[in-house]
Amino acid sequence: MKTVDKILQSIKRDGAVTAKQLAEEFNMTTMGARQHLQALEDDGVLAFHDVKVKVGRPTRHWSLTQKGHAQFADRHGELTIQMIDAVESVFGQDGIAKVTAERESKTIEHYQQALSDCHLLEQKLAALVTLREQEGYMAELHHIEDGYLLVENHCPICKAATRCPSLCQSELNVFQSLLGEQCTVERQEHIVLGQRRCTYKIQEK
Repeated sequence: MKTVDKILQSIKRDGAVTAKQLAEEFNMTTMGARQHLQALEDDGVLAFHDVKVKVGRPTRHWSLTQKGHAQFADRHGELTIQMIDAVESVFGQDGIAKVTAERESKTIEHYQQALSDCHLLEQKLAALVTLREQEGYMAELHHIEDGYLLVENHCPICKAATRCPSLCQSELNVFQSLLGEQCTVERQEHIVLGQRRCTYKIQEK
């Protein structure tokens, strides 16, 4: 993978970064990191904002623009939207609901098979992250003070979910069904609403 692609992957996963942070992560000089960042800004893929610090010059932080986010795959986005439009045109909202429910059912069935040997919550979540990572969600799991945070830095069905919001509700339904009534699942950040990532707070009751 090219260095610029690694930089984009890093910013997609972790959010805004400084040249110094990138230099340390990829074992390059700060000047070299700045040159890569500047080139990506020139391409319209990155933008920066300066953060004031107590002493010295402001620190420059770089993040993805809309064009930058578009560099990451949205699997067959346009085709999916066309299919959603066609289903709605022929079968109405009831048809959309049935298609979404069928997708949800198949996803739960597939995930349940993958989690069949997992009995502890942390085991289930680790397996779920692996599944989501394989599907392009750039998923991570973090321990937090009162539970877990499932992070998805990318949504490969974002265009379809924007057109058909019930797909997002379906994602929540899948997680809740897999983890059972002993857990609560709460979405805290949402890509479709313009935030950088989707996050889900998961707690045992």
